[in-house]
Amino acid sequence: MAPFRTFEGKLAIVTGASRSFGAVCAEHFASRGANVVIVYMTDDSTPRAQALAKSFEEKYSVRALPVKADLSTRDAPQHVIDSAKAHFSDASGQFQIDIIVNNAAVVNAQGIDQLDLDMFDATFNLNCKAPALLIKAAFPYLPTDRSGRIVNISSATTTWGVWWQTSYAGTKGALEAMTRVWARELAERCTVNAVAPGPMDTGLYSGLPEEPREALRPLNILTPLAKARPGVDNPEVLELAQSIGGRPGYLEEVAGIVGIACLPESGWMTGNVLGASGGGAFVR
Repeated sequence: MAPFRTFEGKLAIVTGASRSFGAVCAEHFASRGANVVIVYMTDDSTPRAQALAKSFEEKYSVRALPVKADLSTRDAPQHVIDSAKAHFSDASGQFQIDIIVNNAAVVNAQGIDQLDLDMFDATFNLNCKAPALLIKAAFPYLPTDRSGRIVNISSATTTWGVWWQTSYAGTKGALEAMTRVWARELAERCTVNAVAPGPMDTGLYSGLPEEPREALRPLNILTPLAKARPGVDNPEVLELAQSIGGRPGYLEEVAGIVGIACLPESGWMTGNVLGASGGGAFVR
């Protein structure tokens, strides 16, 4: 059964959207009627982003635009907005951005004793500075009736205190702080919330060394919804769950929570961090 076209005619910008969770988020909005800007970073991702845009247009009868932009650089966020405006402005020149999902990020798993300054700066530039510059560039085109929606993708690591996450958890914590600031500054234009996923089925965990797997076990074992379900979860997920103490969240499950934050009915919710961790540690 096809989902209701809840976001019919709206424009959604999703960063880090050519693959994995970002692609699933972009499809969540496209399948519900939104036109989508698929922001991606590298030349290698161009064929995948273009194919994704074509599939959205064919499957969902929406418009989709892939935009290559290294958001860790100073001018890239403005390039994204300029590209979207050139493509989606109507005949009278009107242009509005209804939804922004700041998803693009880099995971820098270094212990504090191994912290590399260049990698720390790169992590900050993409995970923290880029969302701020994108919102700044988008500001003139946000709605003026509180109907806009911004969702910043954070992480459960900001409260779990996970090993080797000084850079990643630190930048995501900063993004949560900015979420609360923007909720006030943009109150007449849009709601601003964050979604904090726990472990997700991105394929990352399958390649983890033994030490990080063991470190995750106590957290996953205590996560209420992480218990694997034979006959429901696929064999790969069952095997991974046995290794790390519980199953990760499916990408569609987490994308659904992002979608909830963007519904018209969610207009009385702003400045919040929504947990998407299966109840992990009951911290959200």
